[in-house]
Amino acid sequence: MKKQVWSSVLLICLSFLFASSLCVEAQTCRPSGKIMGRKAPKGQCNEENDSLCCIKGRLYTTYKCSPPATNHTKATLTLNSFEKGGDGGAPSECDNQYHSDDTPVVALSTGWFNHKSRCLNYINIYGNGRSVKAMVVDECDSTMGCDADHDYQPPCPNNIVDASKAVWTALEVPLNQWGEMEIHWSDA
Repeated sequence: MKKQVWSSVLLICLSFLFASSLCVEAQTCRPSGKIMGRKAPKGQCNEENDSLCCIKGRLYTTYKCSPPATNHTKATLTLNSFEKGGDGGAPSECDNQYHSDDTPVVALSTGWFNHKSRCLNYINIYGNGRSVKAMVVDECDSTMGCDADHDYQPPCPNNIVDASKAVWTALEVPLNQWGEMEIHWSDA
């Protein structure tokens, strides 16, 4: 009788552990909050590359996390200028420098940027049947926005690889299709 009870207890424990592991694996990145949009002062919010400006009174979702990074991480590629005066705003977070649009560089959403852990490292980007290696130089902030530090642009979604023109060129995306594209990426 004791053997049967212990077998039942063991079976229940194993079932619980299995169910718990499925829950952990199935967890997703959930929004962390919202911020209220503010209208940019005149002459602020560079709309180069079809960048959006915050709308006064609109609520924008924020994230402290991104989906798990794997060797085949799905993302949305967006277009950004990392040059002085470009829509990227301030110098890059990793090296406090501006970067030429002719250099393959990217900014990653906050969770993937991971407190600068990917700074100046390379990622491989796959899209349009091609691939390119690009250096991570900046964060596409998913936690803040609609202020001078973020060029009065909304917070980034949590799945963004914000890329220079050089990345789009290397992927041979036709110019009239630049702006947003589904891709996947991995650490190089």
